[in-house]
Amino acid sequence: MMTAQPPLPLVPEPDAVVIGAAAVLLENETDGGRVFLNGQLVWGWDAGQDDLRRLAAVQLVRIEAARVNEVAAGFGVTAESLRRWRKAVAGEGASALAPVKKGPKGPSVLTGEKIIEIRRRHEGGASLRATAQAAGVSTDTVRRALASRPPTPARTMAPGEGQPSGESITVAQPGLPVLPAATDRSVERAAARAGLLECAAPVFTPAARVPLAGLFLALPALEATGLLACAKATFGALPDGFYGLETVLLDAVFRALAGEPRAEGATRFDPAALGRVLGLDRAPEVKTIRRKLGLLAGTGKAGELLRAMAIKHLGTSTGSGGESGEDLAAIFYVDGHVRAYQGTKKIGKVHSTRLKFPVPATEETWVSDTTGAPVLVVMAEPGAALTGELRRLLPSLRTIIGDDRRVLVGFDRGGWSPALFAHMTGAGFDVLTWRKGSTEDIAEDHFTEVTHTDDRGERRSWMAADSDVDLPLGATGEVLRMRQISRIVPTRGGRSRQIHIRTTTRQMPAGEVIYRMASRWRQENYFRYARMHFDLDSHDAYATTDDDPDRSVPNPAKRQAYQKVLAARARYAAVKADTDTALLAARTPAPGTSEVTITSAAHNAITAPLWDAETALDQAGAAHQAIPARVRLEELAPGQQVLDTQTKLLTHAIRMAAFNTATTLAREVRTNTGYARAEDEAHTLIRQALTSSGDIDATGPGCVTIRLDPLPTRRATTAIAELCDHLTATQTLYPGTDLILRYEIKTST
Repeated sequence: MMTAQPPLPLVPEPDAVVIGAAAVLLENETDGGRVFLNGQLVWGWDAGQDDLRRLAAVQLVRIEAARVNEVAAGFGVTAESLRRWRKAVAGEGASALAPVKKGPKGPSVLTGEKIIEIRRRHEGGASLRATAQAAGVSTDTVRRALASRPPTPARTMAPGEGQPSGESITVAQPGLPVLPAATDRSVERAAARAGLLECAAPVFTPAARVPLAGLFLALPALEATGLLACAKATFGALPDGFYGLETVLLDAVFRALAGEPRAEGATRFDPAALGRVLGLDRAPEVKTIRRKLGLLAGTGKAGELLRAMAIKHLGTSTGSGGESGEDLAAIFYVDGHVRAYQGTKKIGKVHSTRLKFPVPATEETWVSDTTGAPVLVVMAEPGAALTGELRRLLPSLRTIIGDDRRVLVGFDRGGWSPALFAHMTGAGFDVLTWRKGSTEDIAEDHFTEVTHTDDRGERRSWMAADSDVDLPLGATGEVLRMRQISRIVPTRGGRSRQIHIRTTTRQMPAGEVIYRMASRWRQENYFRYARMHFDLDSHDAYATTDDDPDRSVPNPAKRQAYQKVLAARARYAAVKADTDTALLAARTPAPGTSEVTITSAAHNAITAPLWDAETALDQAGAAHQAIPARVRLEELAPGQQVLDTQTKLLTHAIRMAAFNTATTLAREVRTNTGYARAEDEAHTLIRQALTSSGDIDATGPGCVTIRLDPLPTRRATTAIAELCDHLTATQTLYPGTDLILRYEIKTST
């Protein structure tokens, strides 16, 4: 307990730390520390004696010289740390405050055998990093091992001397080494940092059991998409650096095929594992990917890349049923896609048919080929309808086609516009769409059976009627004659109804018209598949720009005023009916009389509600007419922004290439293998094969052999073996090298 004598003055030192009303702490790095209580020295410790320092803090609290928070603040620790010290002293004594060394207490890693292994690998010419990776230690551990005294190695016992069987570092394993260190690229990285390297070329290290080796299967199909060739022609090259244009795009496609299409997905891969597939020591990381894609997007040429890829796709690709590029361009499907935005920026709202309510979003216009594979995507103008986007898109479609032949363009009812149909017909395009609105049914005796056999040999039949209709083109009296294909489809309750297809083509049989119109759902299937596997709606860039404040937008007040006009009309009609009934009753004489007297006052009383309803209707109509139909965006939504488009278009190009690559491989499984479940499981099998492990054998001259590990089932392994034979026959070169790719699969592990 503290004594009752008068307290002495505190220590008058400028560096003293006052703790409470009676204690002072003096401390420096050389002399340690001292605690004075009422001017008297009570505790002291030398530099480095942390246990005594902690004990002094505990004792100050125990004798109630100061509060816990005051002692903790004076000693520069938290109240929780001081509580732990007090608990340790109470339970184990002052010895519990001695600092304990963290980490291993002995040489658990750098043993004598490990030092011998490190020295042998380094003396064999391996770099510090390669030696560290091979030995499973850090580069600092390698430096310590090389600087330490070499231990005396144990004598290797000859066979028969009782040495237990096991591996030896000097004994080479048969076949390829399992995951050896990649080729040292430190010199090239140093040159890249100095701006002396355009890009690092792929160099493959022979290795066994390489993760993601199945991604090599994608390269022949990826070449057909034209992504790498078109990107090189469009962008030229990236600024000098370790990762070049082809490497960045290959990395993005490989990640998309492996299930991580976003840049953030790179964190879910081992950089060294993905780097082996790229021919580098490690794959680029997130910040590098974003920076490189930002450089490409900054050129503003993402749209040019997509158009070049579309021309390549239609010129050399084949469809899921083996269609040639000319057949793929025979029909285009066009549809809008709403990409919802979940951020905090002020983005204009668009009605989402999938979500069924307006959301902040960006609209895109997609073009697909005959099979539903994506060909082109453009960012729609804010607030634009599908009719306007179709008109704006026609010149690009003509450029992609490359000639003047007529092409059928299919779309849904959102593009219904007689004026647009006439414009498309004059521009050399045929229209294929659903009839919008109500129309008279076709007599049932006009329906006959029509059939169509698709590219896979499947025969389908429908009951349809083929007729011609005239579509008015506004108030001028002109009409556009179109062909109408009508069908009878069942509805709920055992009933049926007619649906009508409108087209301007005359050469296509009715059965094929029905089949092609129904095939538009392949485009919707792509949207659904791409959302699940390729993050179609992800926000790959969060940059925004100000929307055009002078852009004309529909005035919502006009619509609200029109609703009031409709309500006033309905009320007027109801009041008029009541007024007519009242007048009729007033003019009808009572039973037993033949005369009726109606005064002006009575007549006015009956018709007064009608006059009020008519006045309200006139006022509502005048108010509606006074409101402008369109206003400036600045007046309606000041500060509205639009999302960055170039980065999104660039990532769309990458993911379209990945999707078309996977689709091509799935088609090869269906057509060139004997896989029994190919129609239902081809895409699943390809996703499984692309993420499988295997060997990279670069020992052969002028080639790289990819030898995949067996898949879980024999039938899947057999199918991929047949696919490997087909892909090997393509003689595809690995991008950026002269190495021919050969594919095999092991029969057993």
